[in-house]
Amino acid sequence: MAFELPDLPYAHDALAPVMSKETLEYHHDKHHNAYVTNGNKLLEGSGLEGKSLEEIVKASYDGGKGGGLFNNAAQHWNHVEFWKWMKPNGGGSIPGELEKKIVSDFGSVDKMKDEFVQAGVGQFGSGWCWLILGKDGKLAVTKTPNGVNPLATGEGTALLGCDVWEHSYYIDYRNARPDYVKAFVNDLVNWERVAEIFGQAS
Repeated sequence: MAFELPDLPYAHDALAPVMSKETLEYHHDKHHNAYVTNGNKLLEGSGLEGKSLEEIVKASYDGGKGGGLFNNAAQHWNHVEFWKWMKPNGGGSIPGELEKKIVSDFGSVDKMKDEFVQAGVGQFGSGWCWLILGKDGKLAVTKTPNGVNPLATGEGTALLGCDVWEHSYYIDYRNARPDYVKAFVNDLVNWERVAEIFGQAS
């Protein structure tokens, strides 16, 4: 099944000023599109044609060996979800059951957000930080290098992910990654989407 670049679920300028129109034009229209284009080339002759994106990510991870197909397929999956994890005027209150679970597993919503920011800031080089529902049924914050994601590693279900590659924030925040991750978790997150995934996973 060929990879396709999805449309953004909002206008390019809808997340401004937290994430600018210029960032989305580069990040979605150019970077994400490149993962789709390169991924489709690498998919040919891989033996994984016709599989779902999730199946391709898991199979091409190959126990951590990864490679070109994995890098592009995983980044495609990460970004398909990333756009949906944000919304105009995001942040705000967290739906009830999810908020209860966060308080139960972290102690408070602020503690979870602090851990999420620290994971994003502490990821050396390119990568992602995640809020996952682990195999043990507990929520946890994790981080991964490059395009690696919880889908590939099998450590749990990704409820929320933040892209900390420089291309996701450099136009708006220059080298201030902490400011970007804080703005993401406080002002951009579509908590209804996070709650929806949590409901399906639990």
